[in-house]
Amino acid sequence: MFDVKWIRESPDEFDRGLTRRGLSPMAAQVLDLDARRRKVQTRLQELQTKRNEASKAIGEAKRRGEDAAAQMADVASVKDSMAAAEGEEQSLAAELDALLAGVPNGPAPDVPDGADESANVCLRTHGEAPRMNFKALQHFELGEALGMMDFATAAKLSGARFVIMRQSIARLHRALSQFMIDMHTTEHGYTETVPPFLVRDHVLYGTGQLPKFGEDLFRTTNDFWLIPTAEVPLTNLVADEILEADALPIRVTALTPCFRSEAGAAGKDTRGMLRQHQFDKVELVSIAHPDQSDEELERMTTCAETVLKRLGLHYRVVVLSTGDIGFAARKTYDIEVWLPGQGAFREISSCSNCGDFQARRMKARFRAAGEKGTRYVHTLNGSGVAVGRCLIAVMENYQQADGSIAIPEALQPYMGGLKVIAAHA
Repeated sequence: MFDVKWIRESPDEFDRGLTRRGLSPMAAQVLDLDARRRKVQTRLQELQTKRNEASKAIGEAKRRGEDAAAQMADVASVKDSMAAAEGEEQSLAAELDALLAGVPNGPAPDVPDGADESANVCLRTHGEAPRMNFKALQHFELGEALGMMDFATAAKLSGARFVIMRQSIARLHRALSQFMIDMHTTEHGYTETVPPFLVRDHVLYGTGQLPKFGEDLFRTTNDFWLIPTAEVPLTNLVADEILEADALPIRVTALTPCFRSEAGAAGKDTRGMLRQHQFDKVELVSIAHPDQSDEELERMTTCAETVLKRLGLHYRVVVLSTGDIGFAARKTYDIEVWLPGQGAFREISSCSNCGDFQARRMKARFRAAGEKGTRYVHTLNGSGVAVGRCLIAVMENYQQADGSIAIPEALQPYMGGLKVIAAHA
């Protein structure tokens, strides 16, 4: 959410940000609404002054024993005019808020310009793709052959984009979850949190999913929303709060299910677990001082990378272009893991600095020592990492010629010492 005062002072910069995102300039439209609203506010102040003067005249007339009917009629007329002006001001304010609520965050200066993901820039690559002297299978081929992944039965229960996992694959999925949450809490300084999985409208508004992206979400019949990511409740932990500067940064993590309608994903990744309606993810959220949020983004990305390094997975880190970053983000790093079965890199984590964009929507502020007033915090979020996609990566990278799957050393303690997943294991 943008500050209207800033748009008044920097309309060209506001429009440049939109243009870099491939959108049309909007400063003129915003400022026209803002000017009309302020004009009505001025009229309201004038009417208030007139009403006060008329009320005072009524009192003086009554003290003198004079007829105050004329003054009373004036007050009644002014009240009617004020009611009309208040209605107009509220209507203009709502229109302005609705307009600004649909405007995405401005990209950071160092974000590469581009229309889509083709303009993303690779920053670094870690490790090497495993060498296999056999044809690499995709995860769903491996899982079905082992009898431990069942997409057909899941479809009977719930339709497409669901899976049933059994036996050692189910345990491997759980092991990955525990491995990640343990690492982030014991080594990276994140506080484990179990948030609600159902939230109200204002919570999704605060992080930017509403009002624009409601079709991507699942809504219950009694006006709850299933969370699309733990970013939503975790970031809102500081909504409407005024924090002390020395409490920053706040770092929290959660392992939660996530629910997404995948409304815009028709025909994409229909086989397997890459794009599902329900999946687990370990989320990282930081609430940071504005002067430290760029550094915090680098730190968060490193924390997510560490998961893949410990698992011995080949990956690359890319910075997203202006045409590919999310609605609330000002800068985003994607971590893409190598999947031998697909012969391609696929996103497994996305780490974003949202600046004060979400904080303004949530009214999340901090008070710096020695400063008058308050400032908005900066919010960051990242996957640390998506559990299902990490399961896919482990299965495909550690597959063996006979269809079994070796278990990375880091996960073996979570698997009761099991080293290989084979049929009927």
